[in-house]
Amino acid sequence: MAEPGVETRTRSSVITARAAASFEPVGRSVATARAFVRDTLQGWGYGEVVDDAVVLTSELVTNAVIHAGTAADVLCLRADDSVRIEVADRYPEREIPLQQSRTMSSPDRENGRGLLLCSALATRWGVDYTPTRKHVWFQLALPERPVGTRSAGPVLPDALLPLTDSRVRVAVVQIDGEGAITAWNEDAEELFGYGSEQVTGKPLGDLAAWPHTPGIGTGLAEALRLSRWEGSYGIRCADGRVIPVYASHLRVRDADGEPSTVCLLVREYERAVLQTPQRPSGGGDSGAESRGTTADPFEVFIGSPAPEDLDGLLQRTVERARDMLDGDAAFLLLATDDETELEVRATTGLPSARQRFARVPVETGASRYGSARMPAVHEDLAAVPGAVPLLEGTGMRSVVTVPLKVEGRLTGSLGVAAEGSNRYSNEEALRLQFAADRIALAVESARLGELERLRRGSLSFLVEASDLLAGTLDRDQTLALMAQMTVPTLATWCAVYTIADQVSDPYLSYVLHEDEDLIDGLKELLSSISPPDPVTTPGARVWTAPGDAAHRAALSASMRELGGPSTPVSSGIHSALATAAAVGGETVVLPLVARNRVIGMLTLGKPTDDHFRQEILELAEDLSRRAALALDNARLYSERMAISRSLQRSLLPPGLPDVPGVEVDVIYRAAGEGNEVGGDFYDLFPIRDGSYGFAIGDVCGTGPEAAAVTGLARHALRLLAREGFGGPAVLERLNAAILDEGARSRFLTLLYGELRPQEDGSAVLKVVCAGHPLPLRLSQDGTVRPAADPQPLLGVMEDLELYEQTLTLDPGDVLLCVTDGVTERREGTRMLGDDGLTEVLRSCTGLTAGAVASRVLRAVERFAQEPASDDMAILALRIPEPLHQ
Repeated sequence: MAEPGVETRTRSSVITARAAASFEPVGRSVATARAFVRDTLQGWGYGEVVDDAVVLTSELVTNAVIHAGTAADVLCLRADDSVRIEVADRYPEREIPLQQSRTMSSPDRENGRGLLLCSALATRWGVDYTPTRKHVWFQLALPERPVGTRSAGPVLPDALLPLTDSRVRVAVVQIDGEGAITAWNEDAEELFGYGSEQVTGKPLGDLAAWPHTPGIGTGLAEALRLSRWEGSYGIRCADGRVIPVYASHLRVRDADGEPSTVCLLVREYERAVLQTPQRPSGGGDSGAESRGTTADPFEVFIGSPAPEDLDGLLQRTVERARDMLDGDAAFLLLATDDETELEVRATTGLPSARQRFARVPVETGASRYGSARMPAVHEDLAAVPGAVPLLEGTGMRSVVTVPLKVEGRLTGSLGVAAEGSNRYSNEEALRLQFAADRIALAVESARLGELERLRRGSLSFLVEASDLLAGTLDRDQTLALMAQMTVPTLATWCAVYTIADQVSDPYLSYVLHEDEDLIDGLKELLSSISPPDPVTTPGARVWTAPGDAAHRAALSASMRELGGPSTPVSSGIHSALATAAAVGGETVVLPLVARNRVIGMLTLGKPTDDHFRQEILELAEDLSRRAALALDNARLYSERMAISRSLQRSLLPPGLPDVPGVEVDVIYRAAGEGNEVGGDFYDLFPIRDGSYGFAIGDVCGTGPEAAAVTGLARHALRLLAREGFGGPAVLERLNAAILDEGARSRFLTLLYGELRPQEDGSAVLKVVCAGHPLPLRLSQDGTVRPAADPQPLLGVMEDLELYEQTLTLDPGDVLLCVTDGVTERREGTRMLGDDGLTEVLRSCTGLTAGAVASRVLRAVERFAQEPASDDMAILALRIPEPLHQ
């Protein structure tokens, strides 16, 4: 028999490792399952698929343990080219989304959402059913590993191969350093109609029909000086026709060290003979070219192998651009999605820590030179201050910038700068633009890949954050979770301000820094400045006050330090400088808005000269929305719990009066978390001089409705008794009041009595037992017997004929009154019952009223291991024996 959760059909991949775990059907199992999958895949070295695997596992385990309510078995299988994860549960009747439905039409709908995510993220997935269980599996392919082949393509049918003539002719033309033709082979003669003697010594430009747009493209002369070039142009033939050709140029040196350019040319429609294979996209076939060794179009400029990560690619780009134009600095900025701003992503020769992720507008002026959409050359920045905001204060004088465009859309800007003036002209702009055109597509592809990884990582982060925030309704714990989720994942430090109501000022509620030693200094700094203004505008806004205050404090401490080592405050200089460095970068504020009201602000900060990435700010904004709702839910829960407790306490007697000559003790336990009052109640109150009323009752049901009848009964008893009504009349009128409640009425069992202590030390009781467990009387000799007869309960019939019974408690006697939560205490099929309670009371001879009540409670608690599920009230009355006895 196959192991549960393991696919039994044959697979081509060989399983090299496996890890399995089971999780109970409780909420915390979802987070535990995520951690298990994350640790397993990272241990196998499969970090590139961890985020997708965690998101899918979270959804599937949530479906099992939360929505299906069963245990979940998670199995991880490792293969050479993929990882497979299976989640099994014991609820087989779950819906499978239709294959053609690729979009989540209702993201709030839980059923099937995990399977929709599988179809969106996984390479392969499926569901297997048995009569008793179901398991969902998904497979994630691993990125290709580099192989030795530089370039290879699959075997194709003959009909799909590129077309050529019966004989492919490749013209080989060699050009000297001055641009003149020095060699012209036979295929060139056949293709273009010129003999070798006709063209030798002539510039290639006389024959080439070169497509050239001033200010945008690259001329033939520039292309011939490049180390490698590939592309299309035309050659004028001897008969006057222009033949489109596809060319590959290579710059070489001869034995004497003289440079020349070798040009290979074929007809345009035969370009496949020379054209460099395109860089394969991610997730290609196993026979595709290695990512690191493919001869990509931008390889001429970047070099081979090209960096695989975006940051490495951008850094290599700025370094090559600086070297190509012999500059002192270079920078590359990427455009935002709306193309209104540019974000600094790579620099060389500039203070990169200060500039990284800083933003500048695309349009900085009215002229074409003030727009990043066009190439621009600034011969002397001193003459046009602010023309290039990124270079202000860097000492750079001349700069050339060119746009990066993909399909006509601005994707970035590349610039090279020099400390001297008049270093660059339009020729350098053309060369840099040619390089930018070569790398633009590769940069955009890498950027989109990075955004996709960030998106999936953000999804995993938000899944865990939502799970944590939903797991608590405690305000302080919610504040701590907000801070701990942002530091250090999103920011170096964070502070949470809360607003109690619309007229209150923001209050600094929580501060956290990734370095615990800096928390106190940061808290002191933030407490010394005015909090940010609460605004409802969504998104992050820059807040400069912390950084300004920190720098002022550091400057002041430094100046005091100059007063000499005897200065008392000199010891604070290190703390001030550390705090200034901690908050010296960018600080942003995000509003915490819940239910259309600003309830606080989340403040995120970076250390000295650091900036936030836009993707991080967008993730922080998503988190702030979830955190705001969680914080407001905690506030509402606390307020409602306070109201509930206050109302519940109002249903209980404020205190027990001292009854002369009678010991009284009450124990009350309400079932349910957070409940102080349930359907059971008790009361003891003075009626008139020397007379006291007492009651113990049980309202049918639980919750607010039962508590409402509890309040009605207790207050009605006091009012009617003090009006002089006897026990039967009191209960009959209470019965009528309950019936008047209509649909809100509840059955009520009630034991009501009047107690009058006597001069001889005894006490006379008049009791009415309306459907309630009978009171038990414990005599001095250990005899236990009922002290009243059963009568009809209240809230059922309109016409009741009740009567009261009179008994006398002698010194040493005990009257025990309980609700059915005591007698109906169960352990499996066993129940404590009246007989069990009688045995407990019989063992209480000679005990005080408080000791009797406590012994009964212990007996009830020990009768079963599980907590009590019903309310309990215990009222013990005892007539003490005279001291002289």
